[in-house]
Order: sequence, then structure tokens, then C-alpha cells
Amino acid sequence: MAAKSDGAAVSVEDDNTPRSLSEPGNPSAQPRCTAAGGKPYTLLDCCWVLCALLVFFSDGATDLWLAADYYLRGDFWWFGLTLVFVVVPSAVVQVLSFRWFVYDYSDLSGGDGAASGSGTGAAAAGAAGGAATAGDNTLSTKDSDQRGVNATAGNAANATPVYTSSAPPATAGRVGGPRRCCTVCMWVFQTVLHVLQLGQVWRYIHALYLGAQSRWHSNGPRRHFHWRLMFESADITMLRLLEAFLKSAPQLVLQLSIMIHGNTVLPLQGLSASASLVSLAWMIASYQKVLRDSRDDKLPMSYKAVIAQMLWHFFTIGARTVAFALFASVFQLYFGIFIVSHWCIMTFWIIQGETDFCMSKWEEIIYNMVVGIIYIFCWFNVKEGPSRFRMIVYYSVTLAENVALTAAWYTYRGPHTSDSYALGVVCLVACSFALGTFFMLVYYCWLHPDGPVLGSQWGGCVDEGVVGAGGVVGVIDACLTPSQGSQTDMVITSPPRTLPRTKDTGEPVPGERDRDRERDRDSCLPVFQVRPSPSSSPALLHRTSSSSRAQEGPVIRIDLPRKRYPAWDAHFIDRRLRKTILLLETSSAVSPRIQYRSSMMGSKEVLEYETTV
Repeated sequence: MAAKSDGAAVSVEDDNTPRSLSEPGNPSAQPRCTAAGGKPYTLLDCCWVLCALLVFFSDGATDLWLAADYYLRGDFWWFGLTLVFVVVPSAVVQVLSFRWFVYDYSDLSGGDGAASGSGTGAAAAGAAGGAATAGDNTLSTKDSDQRGVNATAGNAANATPVYTSSAPPATAGRVGGPRRCCTVCMWVFQTVLHVLQLGQVWRYIHALYLGAQSRWHSNGPRRHFHWRLMFESADITMLRLLEAFLKSAPQLVLQLSIMIHGNTVLPLQGLSASASLVSLAWMIASYQKVLRDSRDDKLPMSYKAVIAQMLWHFFTIGARTVAFALFASVFQLYFGIFIVSHWCIMTFWIIQGETDFCMSKWEEIIYNMVVGIIYIFCWFNVKEGPSRFRMIVYYSVTLAENVALTAAWYTYRGPHTSDSYALGVVCLVACSFALGTFFMLVYYCWLHPDGPVLGSQWGGCVDEGVVGAGGVVGVIDACLTPSQGSQTDMVITSPPRTLPRTKDTGEPVPGERDRDRERDRDSCLPVFQVRPSPSSSPALLHRTSSSSRAQEGPVIRIDLPRKRYPAWDAHFIDRRLRKTILLLETSSAVSPRIQYRSSMMGSKEVLEYETTV
């Protein structure tokens, strides 16, 4: 039995061979990157969220204050444009945020209703639409929107019970009324919040609460709160990034154009433009940090790296928007044509790159169109693999455009603009772009999580196999740096050119293994590299025993290949998978693990090759 989650079959079962995103409670299996439940919530994380709230309020408040100032001055045209770039993007983001709330909370409230007749365990199962089947110790989800559960007895020695009912029907019936009242209050509260354009504020406060709970609670509840914290952080960054490029970026260009056109700078104009620029740089860096924190196949980004990336985008976007404002102050019509043309070219370039972010083709196209808007202002990596060439092409085009736009303004500027003022503005654009490039090099040469660009080799996504007494324990995607090779038993450093195949009977083809071994010995490029690990044997091999099998917990198997970075994992963008994970976190004694379909090879092939190394 499987759940169709936008084309992905999802099953939940007790197994010990997962592609694990987190394995709390097993120190030897802790990934090198941030995993759910693996990284404690620190005071620095709390301060980062508080600073994000400050950036959010300063950006919105300065824009509204400036709009009111324009109205009082009688500049109704500037008042209208400033207000439009505040209200419309905010409304779009609030609608999306409320839609996510409705999807997440509607099933939970429905589950509470089911609890009145069958206990809390049935309510939780109804929320995720799970079903436990007997005989194979497998728990599968048939549909995320389905209600009810059929639970039967299984082999208690080999399976961990997932759904349990801890309340008798009478007790559940007594609490049904208060729960319905709380549900109504929550719906009213969220509706009022989103009408007041405060949906992101609530999500930030909720993230602070979840972070504090994940730090204060013991291991079991801490994992659950950490999963919820990661999901909430992903939602916040997606919403804020969308709002930044729909509101802050156009607002920044508008205010700079007004300042250049009027040849005067009001304090509120400078404050609003500065807040918008900080918001743009902050959200790009914050998005990259949360994305890396959500993936166990990538090393987390330090706050030093986040600050360097924020300064990189601050200065490059600043130079870009000043060049836009200069050109728009003289050529309004041609500026609109330029923006539309640049967006079309960038969107076509992104679509041609065949990105893999969304679950359907049309969602992918819409996403590419939104990223095309981001590419008007700054670089944004959307395709896995080395990005040096694409980044060089993008910044070369950006530099040429900045030079052309600034030169056109300098040539055709109005007579009221002095030569000294014009030369100073041109130097400002050039110095800002140079500073942004400098901080970009600082980030990639010294602060990149995968190591310096100028190093001997990059860390990469590899398939990691752990061989135990019972065979292959698991094949997981992991991202390692050269200095961390000692943490794994066996690392495939490059995709195998050939693998010895087996017959249907399971016996190797005579002579083929010797020929492959001879061919690999003669090759100058290594296919596999064996790295001994002090942490491998006893702790990792013990995972195959039957006693540890019962403690491994449920495995959520997704019948899709795992999306490559910089895409989000499917269980972050598919809210049905989210609810399944949160359900199992609540009802299971140990943390569920995520297993994606292997994209490189089957475990049988890996086992055969590894036994010959």
C-alpha cells in the first residue's frame, strides 16, 4: 500500500536500511551535516530570528512611513506607487501563507474530531491517513487526505508500534467539545493575523517557540520539535524571499529613481531604500542557510559565511539597483523594455537548464519565472553541480549591463546634474560592484561550507555504503569534505564506469569480474576509494542485529529519486509528507527516517562490488 504524493509512492515501515536524514540516538550514525534532532538550538539561532524580525518590521514600517510622507507632501503619484509596492506583494504572500495554514491545520482539526470516537491514536492516524497492515511489519499510507486507520497485530519482536490509543472513548468524548472550541479560536486567530498582514510575524514567533522547546525537552520530544522547526523555517524563508523580490526590490528601484529624478535625498527615502536593500541581502543569505541546514547531504553554513554572503549580495544588488535608477530617471520607457527583455532571457536560460525544484511541470515553469525576477537583481543558484561557469557568465552580463546603463545616464543626464555629482555616482556604482565581488571571493575562498574553491578538491555528494554481517546496511547520499573521509567506511568518489553484473541465479558471470578488476587496475582515475574508519565496525555493524532492528523506528520510503542541491527535499515542499513525518514523530518512540529511491545503483550491485574490494 502506498500514498500518492504528487506522483511519489510513500510507504512507512520498520526497516534498518534507510537513506536516513536523521538518526538521533545513534551517535555513530550522526551525519556530518545538520539533521533533524542532530543540531541543538542555540542562543545565536534565537538572535538570528530576532534580527530577521527586526529587518521585516524595519522594511515594512519605513515604506509605510514614506508613503504617508508623500501623501502629506501632496506627491500623490509617488504615494500611490510606494503603497502599491507594499500592499500588493504583502497580500500575495499572506494568501500563500494562509493557504499553507489551511492545508496543514484542516486535517489536524479533522483528526481531532475523529478522536472523539476512537481515541488520540486514531486521531493521529486519521490526520495522516495511515494504515498498519499485518504479516510484513509494514506501515503504509494510502492517501494523505483519507480518514481512519485499520490497525492489526504484528510481530512485536521486529516492529515498533507506531499508533497507540492512550485514551478511552469516554475521555475522548469529554474533550471533544473543548478541542472544537480551540479549533475555532485557532481559525479566527490565524484569519485575523493574515488579514492584518502579520502571517510572517506569527511564523517567526512560532519558530522561536519551537526552537526553545527543542532545546528544553528530552531526546524524544526534542526531535519532534526540531522537525517542526525545520519545516517552519523553510516556510518562512520561502515566503520572505518571495516577498523580498516582489516588494523590496521594486521599492528600492522606485525610491532611488525618485531621488535621482528630483536631485534631492529625503531622510525617509534613504532610510526606506536602505531597509529594502538590507532585506534583500538578508533574505538571500538566510534562504541559503536554511536550505543547507535542511539537507543532511550538505554541510551547514556558519554565521560567518552567512554574513559574508549577505555583504556580497548587499553591494552587488546595491550597484545593480543604482544603475537601474540612473537609467530609469532618464529613459522610463526604455527601462521597462530592458527589464522585460532581461527577465525573458533569464527565464529562458533557467528553463533551458532543466531545474528540478517542484513536483509538477507547470509548477516548475512558474518557479522558473519567479527565479527570472530574482535574476534581474542578483545571482541565485538553481541547478546542481559546479556553478562557476554559470556564475561567471551571469556576472559578466550584469557588469556589461551596469556599465551600459550608467554610461547612458551619464551621457544623457539633465543639465541640473553637475559633472562632479555624476562622476561620484558612477564611482559609487563601480566601487559597490567591486566590493560585492570581493566579498563573493571571500565567501568562496575561505568561508564556503564545502571548503575553499582554490583547494585541491571539492567535497561532493557521494554514495556511502556500510557493510555489515547481514550485507549492506544502507546506501545514503552524503556530502563530505576531504578532511572528513575518515568518518565513513567506504566512499564512492566517482560514479562507477562498469559494475560486475550477476545472473538471475545470483552467481557472477564467469571471467567478467576478473576483466573488470583488471580494467579498473589499469585506469588512471580511481573509481572507488576505501577509507578506514575508527567509528565503523562495532557500532555500525551492530545496527544489523535483530535487537537494534526494533529500535531503528519507522522508515518513510519515497518512490522518487532524491532531488539534488540546491533543490529542497521532497518532504519539505510536499506537505503530505510533512504530515506523515510529524505524525510518526509524535506517535513513535524513535525518530522516523527518510529513504529516497537510489539514483545510482541497487544495493545488490553495491554489495557485490564491495565484497570484491
